[in-house]
Amino acid sequence: MDGKKLEYKGEDALKEIEKLTTTAGDVQYGILKEILKRNAETEYLNKYMNGSIDVSQFKSCVPVITYKNIYPYIQRIANGEDSSLITGQPITEILCSSGTSAGEPKLTPSIAEDLDRRTFLYNLIMPIMNQYIPGLDDGKAMYLYFVKAELSTPCGLPFRTVLTSYYKSKHFKCRTRDPFNDFTSPDQAILCNDSNQSMYCQLLAGLVHRHQVMRLGAVFASALLRATSFLERKWAQLCNDIRTGHLDLSIIDPACRSAMMSILSSPNPDLADEIESICSRPSWKGILCHLWPRAKYIEAVVTGSMAQYIPPLEYYSAGKLPLVCTMYASSECYFGVNLKPICDPAEVAFTLLPNMGYFEFLPLGENGALAMDIDEEEAVPNDRLVDLVNVKVGSYYELVVTTFSGLYRYRIGDVLQVTGFHNQAPQFRFICRRNVVLSVDNDKTNEEDLHRSITTAKKLLEPYNALLVEYTSYADTSSVPGHYVLFWEIQMVDSATSIDAKLLQECCVTVEEELDYVYRQCRSQEKTIGPLEIRVVEPGTFEALMDLFISQGSSINQYKTPRCIKSSTALKLLNSHALASFSSPRDPKWIPLNG
Repeated sequence: MDGKKLEYKGEDALKEIEKLTTTAGDVQYGILKEILKRNAETEYLNKYMNGSIDVSQFKSCVPVITYKNIYPYIQRIANGEDSSLITGQPITEILCSSGTSAGEPKLTPSIAEDLDRRTFLYNLIMPIMNQYIPGLDDGKAMYLYFVKAELSTPCGLPFRTVLTSYYKSKHFKCRTRDPFNDFTSPDQAILCNDSNQSMYCQLLAGLVHRHQVMRLGAVFASALLRATSFLERKWAQLCNDIRTGHLDLSIIDPACRSAMMSILSSPNPDLADEIESICSRPSWKGILCHLWPRAKYIEAVVTGSMAQYIPPLEYYSAGKLPLVCTMYASSECYFGVNLKPICDPAEVAFTLLPNMGYFEFLPLGENGALAMDIDEEEAVPNDRLVDLVNVKVGSYYELVVTTFSGLYRYRIGDVLQVTGFHNQAPQFRFICRRNVVLSVDNDKTNEEDLHRSITTAKKLLEPYNALLVEYTSYADTSSVPGHYVLFWEIQMVDSATSIDAKLLQECCVTVEEELDYVYRQCRSQEKTIGPLEIRVVEPGTFEALMDLFISQGSSINQYKTPRCIKSSTALKLLNSHALASFSSPRDPKWIPLNG
């Protein structure tokens, strides 16, 4: 980060956090000043500031934007034009985020220095954790990390996810080895593009080192549950590998085989018997504690849509392992850390670090009600934004960032609530992504995309004189992988006609075909989302649903059918009126982007 120290150890890291947060206002001013100094001559900033680096002019002249405003510039760079369109440094890669635009992944520019900033944040995590849980250097971390196959833009820039970028960087591969980042997974397994082979090898390595594992984790809670489901299916094979000292022949990646054979250095029938005895129990409640008895916590994102995975994680850990959420980040920018990681997941708050980018905030009211009233594409007056140090406790905001890599006053789309301050730096609770209705894994389906998909699918009913009267949805994560469930109330206009199971299965497929790129990738390639399901409910069900919400205080004059169900009472009502269930018989079409 501009030549500054990246790697802080122990007390030095904590002192750096104190220093940054104590002078958060000054640090933010300096960051913005430096961004303007470096990028003043770019085509984008020049259009609004004519080469000026004046902060007040930036705030009065540079507009607040969304992805559609900056996308043409990023696309031009991806096609071969110079990085100076938006940034003074060479863009080294294009990151694809899990958010989508017009059904395709959003493209985010990244410069080499961004990896320094991400590494800086990662290096703060263990010094924070060591304050709360001692002895973490007395063993290994079983963290399940994965990459995705990368593509190239037309001009040859790497096109990949932010995590793939980090794991393939020298910052990760050439990291200083110390007891606090001693992972059970060999790098070769993490860097394997085949997720099944990667998962198998990482679980195998974790089982071999089961008595040394001090902490468990994955980036997202959904990935950890997917690993548990994978283990449930494959434990007998894994035990056989440990028993014989030979790696299963299904692992064909040469680097994985080589790395894993050094871990399976000799047969270990005693260890295999231990694992077999645990995995063959009729109940898997507490299985994570039984397999890794020294583990002290589970680290994963459990905020936002990932909160739906807290109950199954607590089941598999028998409620004995704290669920720790350590940091807040996105493809566009890494933001901050959780200074009180051993807290209830519902109380997680992130302290935004003022050196990571320039942060502003769009007020959404004291109860967040404006989050749905302000259209995502509506122009926001420049003077509505609030600086980092001037937000108010209890209020809700949408995060807006300015980065070194060419995003200026860019609306991230995250709704946050201020819970307090650490020195001058505010602490935020993540509330939700704007307009996201359904999410199981990396997918983020908004109400508009859901409505468009269902509008296309319901046309299949019309030749049969059937009308879709009303619908709603929810993300069913009671099994792994989770899947989308749609509740449909269908009216038969002509009682002499009927619809069969095959037609409704085709409706399921049609909805999936119309959902965005990321959803279809998760469904078809990564298998992290299960087949979409339509549950047909009896006539009058949605009137009963309205009656329920009105009885709970909703206004009959303002009632709108919720397009996603969060209430367990409402879900119970819908399921009690279900007549039949139909699921997609095949995967939706998915074709990798060519950059």
